Amino acid sequence: MDLLDTLTAKGLRRELPTREEALAVLATTDDELLDVVAAAGRVRRQWFGRRVKLNYLVNLKSGLCPEDCNYCSQRLGSKAEILKYTWLKPEQAAEAAAAGVAGGAKRVCLVASGRGPTDRDIDRVADTIAAIKDADEKVEVCACLGLLSDNQAERLKAAGADAYNHNLNTSEATYGDITTTHTYADRVDTVTKAHGAGLSACSGLIAGMGESDEDLVDVVFALRDLGSDSVPVNFLIPFEGTPLAKEWNLTPQRCLRILAMVRFVCPDVEVRIAGGREVHLRSMQPLGLHIANSIFLGDYLTSEGQAGQADLDMIKDAGFEIEGADERTLPADRAAAAGGCGSVCGDSAEGDGHACGGGGCGSVCGGHADADTAAVAEAAEVVDAAEEALTDDARTDLVRVRRRGAGTELAPNA
Repeated sequence: MDLLDTLTAKGLRRELPTREEALAVLATTDDELLDVVAAAGRVRRQWFGRRVKLNYLVNLKSGLCPEDCNYCSQRLGSKAEILKYTWLKPEQAAEAAAAGVAGGAKRVCLVASGRGPTDRDIDRVADTIAAIKDADEKVEVCACLGLLSDNQAERLKAAGADAYNHNLNTSEATYGDITTTHTYADRVDTVTKAHGAGLSACSGLIAGMGESDEDLVDVVFALRDLGSDSVPVNFLIPFEGTPLAKEWNLTPQRCLRILAMVRFVCPDVEVRIAGGREVHLRSMQPLGLHIANSIFLGDYLTSEGQAGQADLDMIKDAGFEIEGADERTLPADRAAAAGGCGSVCGDSAEGDGHACGGGGCGSVCGGHADADTAAVAEAAEVVDAAEEALTDDARTDLVRVRRRGAGTELAPNA
């Protein structure tokens, strides 16, 4: 396809596609799906090789949020049966984080429900960051605490945080349809504050809330303009007890097209398959790895994910490898890269060379067309089998939202 050839060439040059090209990706047919995955996979391997970065969530404070985000099981007025608890102690959070790191996680994401942190909350999180870094100084720590006030991002940076997550979620035009207690501009302001303080900006979207293709393209282009260094792509988990409980709009094919569109718009940026991949991609999750270079390991905030060992097996079986702690992929490294595998080949920002995977990129740098064709062909039988059972309509009969630890004393995601 001329479209995919054009998008691949642009992605290899870090060149932004047009909005029309991004929309055309979302409009491709099921017959073209493997070609779309192959093209996006070529761009993904140019910048990230065959590595998969593992992230691990630690839910510091769950439920009882005063915000009214329609998609969230922790929202004001939610009747979803979820765990509710106040702040974990630093040692509890560090213990939970250690479990994820032991499983291969490179980044720990510290999340707390609420509109935004108080100064005392920042102190709590700072103590937690110290406890995690004391155990393993190489672990990346990302905080996700809601809307930030002045100087809070700087305090988190000084405490040792590497990144801050705050998703835009949807387009500016439709933001008021999902939340009324804060604005799209508030979210942009927090991402800007985090970036300005020297934190890696982590900001993404939620697909499946009833948005249009234009909305999806708008929010991804906005994330690109904001300089988001990692883009989590969440697929709505329609929790019973929330306003969006009946929004079952996604198929595995639709999810793959969305991931591919994000990859083309953000070619050298970490694209993470986040919440909902097990519910919506299901047996086609391995194909998602050919597009995205990052996933969460284990459970999410209030729902169960795929078992951690199943994630590790999936990555290995699909021919990928876990990204190590010594492989540098933060923004400074990526910006300094010149050709090859992008974020980890060539000179780093500090001036010392850093090779891919301990001695060159092997089969993943150069000869990309052949590598992509072979890699996607391996998954073709899986896709063919899956498509026999799939239609153009979302299949709610195939999935079940599993609440994490409801009715138990379980607190951290361990």
